Amino acid sequence: MRRNLWFVAVLLPFLVSLAGYAQVDQIAIAAGTPEDQALGEISKQDDPQKKMAMYEDFLKQFSANPAAVAFGNWQLSQLYQTSGDPQKALAYGQKALDGSPRNLDILVSLAGIAQQLKDDNKVLDYSLRGGEIYNSIDKQAKPEGTSPEDFAGHIQDEKEAAKGAYEFLESAGFNAIVDEQDPRKRMADIEKFTPAFPNSRYQEAIASYAMMSLSALKDNAQAIAYAEKTLAANPNNLPTLLLLAGIYVDDPKPGSTAKAITYSQKVIAVANAAAPDADHARKVSAGAAHSTLGYAYMKQDKTVAAIPELKSASALLKGQDDQQYEIAMYRLGFAYAKLNKLTEAREVLTEIVKISGPVQQPAQDLLAKVNAARAKGR
Repeated sequence: MRRNLWFVAVLLPFLVSLAGYAQVDQIAIAAGTPEDQALGEISKQDDPQKKMAMYEDFLKQFSANPAAVAFGNWQLSQLYQTSGDPQKALAYGQKALDGSPRNLDILVSLAGIAQQLKDDNKVLDYSLRGGEIYNSIDKQAKPEGTSPEDFAGHIQDEKEAAKGAYEFLESAGFNAIVDEQDPRKRMADIEKFTPAFPNSRYQEAIASYAMMSLSALKDNAQAIAYAEKTLAANPNNLPTLLLLAGIYVDDPKPGSTAKAITYSQKVIAVANAAAPDADHARKVSAGAAHSTLGYAYMKQDKTVAAIPELKSASALLKGQDDQQYEIAMYRLGFAYAKLNKLTEAREVLTEIVKISGPVQQPAQDLLAKVNAARAKGR
C-alpha cells in the first residue's frame, strides 16, 4: 500500500485536536515547510537509485523531526521492495514503524514484505499488532468538551479509514496460520489471532484449524474447552459441533455417548443437507454426523436404530469425502454383521475392501469373519 501522507497546513489544527484520542498513527508533514519542499524535489526524481540517495540525505537533514524520519524510512522501504531487496525493505520498514508504531499503513507494508520473504512469524506479528490497534479505536475515552455526537462520528470515520488495512492484515494473519504445519505452534497462533480479530470473517475456518490442531495433539480436554468457547460465540459452528461429537463418541466416561448423540443431531439439523442451498461442506458435515450417530447407537446396543443413520451417512458421503465414506460403510457392515445380516454385511464390506485407506485392513478382517460365518451357516 503506497501513498504519500502529506497534509496541508490547514489540517494541522484538526490533527492536533484529535491527537489526544486518535488510536491510529498518521504521518503529517505541513505544506511549505523545508521537509515538504525536500519531498517535492525527491518526487521529481524517476531513477530509483538516485531517489534512495535523496531519501538518505533527507533522513540526515531532518533527523530531529520524528515524522520526517518515519516517512523517509517508509519510502525507502517501499523503494527497496520494488527494487527486489525485501530484506532491506523490511529493515527500513521496521525503522518507520519504530517512529510511527500505531501506523496501519506501515504495518500493511511490512506484512506484505514478510509474505514476500515467506516469514510467517513476522506476518502474524504485524497482523496481530494491526488488529489490536484497530480494536482500540472503540476503546478510546471521549475527551472533555467533545460532544457525544462528534466523538461517535470521529470513531466511525477512524474505523472506516482503517477498515481496508484491517482486512488485509486479517487475511495475512489467517494465511500465516494456514501455512503453519506444527499443530502446537498453530494452536498458539490461533489463541493470539482470536482476540486480535474478534468476529473474524475466517471464524469458522479458524475453529476448524484449532480443532484439527488439538486433535493432532490428542488433547481432548483443551479441545473441549476451546470448542465450548467457540460455541458460546457461534452455537451453530459445524466443524466444532462435529469435533465434539467425535470426541465424545470415543470417550469411555459415563454420559459421553449421550453427548455424542446430542452433538451429532445438532450437526444434522444445522447442516440441513436436504435443503436446496446445501453445499459440499454441509453435506459432508451431515454425513459425518449421521455416521457418528450410528456408531453411538451401536455403543448403546441400539444397532437396529444405527442402520438407517449409517445408510444416510453413506449416501451423503459417497463421492464427497472418500475417507468419511469408508468409515461410514465399515460401521454399516459391522452393524449388519452384529445383527447377523451376513449377506448385507458381505455386500457392504466387499465394496470397501477394494479401497486403499485406514479401514481397508479392518474391513478385510471383518469380511473374513462374515464369510466364515456364512459358510458355517450353510
